[in-house]
Amino acid sequence: MSELFDAVDALVASRSPLPPPAERRRLRQAHALTLDEVAAALDVRRATVGAWESGRTEPRPPEREAYARLLKQLATLYPAPQSSTGAQQEDTGTAAPQTTTTAAPAAPAAPAAQAGPTGGAAEATATAEAEEPTAAPPAPARHAAATQRPVPRAERAPQSSRHPTARKAAPANTPAPGGAYAHGPLLVLDADTERNVTGYGVGGLILDVPAKSLPALVEWTLTEARLGSQKLHGSGKDGDPLLVLTEAACERYGLPAALSETERLAGRLAEGHKVIKQLERADWQLTKRGLGPWARIYRPAHGSRRQCVQLCIPSWRALDDRAWGHAAQLPPPELARVLGVYAARVMTPVGSTAVTGLQLMTALNPPTRASEPDASGRRYREHRPGSLGTEPVDPAPCEATDGHPVLAHLPRFHERGPGERLFEEAYDWARDLTDAECMQQHLVGLDVNLAFGAAANGAVVGLSSPPEHVTDPAFDPAVPGSWLVDLSHVDLSRVKVAGQWREIDGGLLPSPFTPSGQRPTGPAWYATPTVAYAVELGYDVTPVEAWVRRECGRFLDGWYKRLRDAYVATMADLDVAEKLSPHQFLQAMDGYKSRDPELGIVVDAVKMTVKGGIGKLQEKARGGGWKPGQAWPALARPTWRPDIRATVISRARVNMHRKMLALAAATGRYPVAVLSDCAVYAADGPSPLDVLPYGADGKTVPGSFRLGVSPGMVKHEGTQSVLWGADVLEQLGADGHVANLARYIKTGEVTAKDTGE
Repeated sequence: MSELFDAVDALVASRSPLPPPAERRRLRQAHALTLDEVAAALDVRRATVGAWESGRTEPRPPEREAYARLLKQLATLYPAPQSSTGAQQEDTGTAAPQTTTTAAPAAPAAPAAQAGPTGGAAEATATAEAEEPTAAPPAPARHAAATQRPVPRAERAPQSSRHPTARKAAPANTPAPGGAYAHGPLLVLDADTERNVTGYGVGGLILDVPAKSLPALVEWTLTEARLGSQKLHGSGKDGDPLLVLTEAACERYGLPAALSETERLAGRLAEGHKVIKQLERADWQLTKRGLGPWARIYRPAHGSRRQCVQLCIPSWRALDDRAWGHAAQLPPPELARVLGVYAARVMTPVGSTAVTGLQLMTALNPPTRASEPDASGRRYREHRPGSLGTEPVDPAPCEATDGHPVLAHLPRFHERGPGERLFEEAYDWARDLTDAECMQQHLVGLDVNLAFGAAANGAVVGLSSPPEHVTDPAFDPAVPGSWLVDLSHVDLSRVKVAGQWREIDGGLLPSPFTPSGQRPTGPAWYATPTVAYAVELGYDVTPVEAWVRRECGRFLDGWYKRLRDAYVATMADLDVAEKLSPHQFLQAMDGYKSRDPELGIVVDAVKMTVKGGIGKLQEKARGGGWKPGQAWPALARPTWRPDIRATVISRARVNMHRKMLALAAATGRYPVAVLSDCAVYAADGPSPLDVLPYGADGKTVPGSFRLGVSPGMVKHEGTQSVLWGADVLEQLGADGHVANLARYIKTGEVTAKDTGE
């Protein structure tokens, strides 16, 4: 009888019930098991287990019974709440086997964010910007063609072919994705040695990606992946999904892991590349920038179906290390965390931080809105008050950069002086140390947090109307514009500070009217905030002419607030909170990035979004084919606005001078160097508290520098010895030139690049 029982048992074992292939893979990955581990336990080859999970083969006795037992136990630990079936498509489509979706743990966290500008030229990164097609939000996915799985914290994460890593949670207060975009704004895609693709998303999300070609990947992203982000304004549009491809993922989808030198210089793949042809055959289009480090792949929108996907390829230098540090070298889960926090607090990246900063302005202040219904009940898109509108506006001739079409009448090599050109830039000023300063021990650098962001807050700028030319105008500080006026009579030795006349040593302060800090010598063009500051200092102004913008508003307020919140929230995650005492703040700032290096990357990216976004308002012509007098692509944007950039930078420089003036009037302490938002002072001690006179009540000089994390407040930039400073001044000084110590105060290092050698 026992022999009969054995035969019956063997018969049952040969038909042990198994879940569908996709569910087998889900259960293995839910428990963070690799194919190698399962294969070793069942004494089979790794490829055999892979074949069972793909449905190419079925297990046979005696392994089948053991495999069924494993899956049964895993199903008890990780039950599937729902299941759906998809059709298996050919390589040009999406492979959608039967799958089950398991909810991942709620993403831990992120409030909204914000940022500001830089005085230099805008970033020249090969990114897609104003060429975006219009797209509507997607309909909810009919079924999940990918498997989402939670990763137990106590167990190691699954490994891709190149990036084994542990998972980190998102910071506190990062909102979990939801609604139509249940899987968040982005995925970082990686491939293993068997060409299986895994997507890493926000909040620890991991998805199996079934697409086997780039056209199929785009289709899957738009129809099944549930990726994207909610619009930031009621009249705006939802954010497109972002796919970040590792080197392994590039190779999986037929793209090179790195661009050739020719492709790098062109900023894109050649038009005839096989992957571009695949996209064309599938009726997908690329913007004019082609398939480069940042690329948009789209079809014209039809109805409510979303039709646009953004690609980011770090190995093609999409993530500039000036803004993103070492992010491009992070393993996929950690890179997803960095980009996910940035996306939640700023917006989903759409290019360089400069491009993203510019796009954020439009996302928060859209140019159009839905009209009221007409007699037939139909609505139309109409201009939205307070925005920059949909059409570009020519600058005033004094505001235009060299080579702009409005200056085509000038001789080719004509050099415009201050009486012809508005030149509002950040400070680059330095002086020699006085005898008294040489007797002190230290040079202390103070750096203003998000200085250009703080300057953008409350800035009144022109909107969608062109500038109006006025001769002999009466100056009005409430009207944005450019004014030709002589400010050479303003004497910094006797000025009004907080409404009171004060005598100071004006020769030890930079002029507030020029980036070089040198006193102006005659009429020059200035933005409204600069002229208004001359009036604030107690002097009359008599403009000769002006270009003014009567239609105006605080266009950048929402932009500043979002970037400000992003910066402050991320700093709080690094244990640098608002409302700390000066001593507490300095202590919290000591090594703050080392507490979470990935969030440190986010902080730097937010700061560069501020600077780059303002710089991008005056993007210059680039490329060998451009000739002076010809338009370049950036001029087609309503956000090509050098007048707005000038207003922000003017306010930032004036804010800096006002603080230095207040400190000088109260303490007799003067800066020895200023570079943009960093001022260097001589002091007896190495701390900012040796420069700033804080009282027992925790208050310092009203209107001067204050230590803290909020935009407009200052942090410690660095300290060097006075002997170091004297050596640098001697080393770099020549022909009356004084080296700017603020450029080197942070590290003390002076490189050949810095000296111009």
